[in-house]
Amino acid sequence: MLLDVRRGDGPAVARGYTFPALVASERLVAERPDDAAAAVRAVVKTQQALRADPSLAAEAARRIFPPGETELIGALVDRDGPFFDPTVSPDAIEGACRFAQSIGQLTAPLPYEEVVATRFQHLWTASP
Repeated sequence: MLLDVRRGDGPAVARGYTFPALVASERLVAERPDDAAAAVRAVVKTQQALRADPSLAAEAARRIFPPGETELIGALVDRDGPFFDPTVSPDAIEGACRFAQSIGQLTAPLPYEEVVATRFQHLWTASP
């Protein structure tokens, strides 16, 4: 069973628990900002391409997965296209922190600026 809280299958507060994230260490961002920026640009361009043409996902999957799974991947990417957004909002971080606190992983929320590399925000907010 899959509970997709992005579509309203659960409580509104849980909608912020599910979001894509490109994770990198603070050290990598500080020491290799060009590499970090290139990774962000790659994610943004890939999301834009998949939103424009979801069949690209099935095409790429054919090289890795069996035929049955390939068609599922294409259908899922087509369905989830509206959620392909590189932005991680302050509300999403607040919700993730609240969840982490509820299960004992955090004792206090983390500031947005300490979680999201906002110095690269211009890469995902710029026009395609």
